[in-house]
Amino acid sequence: MLLAECAAAGVDVRTGHRIAGVEKADRFTVQTDRGDFTAASIVLATGGLSIPKMGATGFAHEVCRRFGLRITQTRPALVPFTLKVPEISGVSLEVVARCGKARFREAMLFTHRGLSGPAILQISSYWQPGQQVSIDLLPDLDAAQYLKERRHARPKAELRTLLAEVMPQRLADVLAAGDTATLNDWRIVPTGTEGYAKAEVTVGGVDTEGLSSKTMEARKVPGLYVIGEAVDVTGWLGGYNFQWAWSSGWAAGESA
Repeated sequence: MLLAECAAAGVDVRTGHRIAGVEKADRFTVQTDRGDFTAASIVLATGGLSIPKMGATGFAHEVCRRFGLRITQTRPALVPFTLKVPEISGVSLEVVARCGKARFREAMLFTHRGLSGPAILQISSYWQPGQQVSIDLLPDLDAAQYLKERRHARPKAELRTLLAEVMPQRLADVLAAGDTATLNDWRIVPTGTEGYAKAEVTVGGVDTEGLSSKTMEARKVPGLYVIGEAVDVTGWLGGYNFQWAWSSGWAAGESA
């Protein structure tokens, strides 16, 4: 469909070109290993740093720096945490993850390296190294009250049996041997994340203050447009980042 739309609009699609530099005098010149191209305007739509195995690089940021645009600090986001957790890889459950004022109720997954799943990916966009994350493992229950009531109703039942009524058995087995007071407030300090290799998006990028919110054109460099993940705009899971890429691309395309 994309190729059909390009053909209908008379778009000249070129692939396999290695860009050596981008300069501007009266017009922009893009220097490549297959010759130079000139244009009155350029749209940088090359994404951020996430998932380099798919070809992601900091190309857009490097070009913008050369033209004097400010780049805010970048880091991986929507990314799994690394930390030492119980050896129950593959176990998942619905939790509420909190970091600062951010709060997400989604599924959490234990992995060989730490924690993942939507709740963790979402909260990772707000987390800073060294910061604490609170996880409510039983968001629909007051854990202390629940255990008190169940112990009264089933006095001979083991703790792991009672916990398994409201969470996966493997997790119940682990928690029964520890401190159940943390069930509604399990506090962790991740050692880090799995980095850009596993990050779905990049936080940071070209500062929005330097771009027109209507056209995505650089205020100080007429004809230079920056869109999508290259810009310091980050959305939640659920298609928001795709929508930003398409919408910002449309705005730039209409103007350029």
